[in-house]
Amino acid sequence: MTVASESPLRLQLGAWNDLGRFAGPLRMAVFVREQGVPPALEMDELDPLCLHVVAFDASGQAVATGRLLKDQDTPGAARVGRMAVARAVRGQGVGRQVLDALVAAARQRGDTQVVLSAQLHARAFYAQAGFEAEGEVYDDAGIPHITMRKHLST
Repeated sequence: MTVASESPLRLQLGAWNDLGRFAGPLRMAVFVREQGVPPALEMDELDPLCLHVVAFDASGQAVATGRLLKDQDTPGAARVGRMAVARAVRGQGVGRQVLDALVAAARQRGDTQVVLSAQLHARAFYAQAGFEAEGEVYDDAGIPHITMRKHLST
């Protein structure tokens, strides 16, 4: 499914089989090459179980991605993960469009809340989208993270 947006971006939602060839290289660029996450930790067995969103610019280049899956720890909760935005378009609202599309998909399927593991430097980004931090800061792949949650109104 393609979602229209006000910018020249095109958001596409779908399965890993359809979008992995776009999302995978972008995630490798951001997480592995930029942030030093080991490749074995970046790609996992959950990708085929997730709903993915990829944002494409006017030239058809994948510039942002994220994924949504059922949270195994909390009934009725969705988990957003693997949010990655190409360096060239950071700060232009692209990540927010991907996040909003994932939250909308969670709401549409009846989830009551969305949880995510935010890199500490991105905490304000998620807070602006209505997510609240909870718990203590922890290390994930050598990067400080904090759990954040957003309750969805019905």
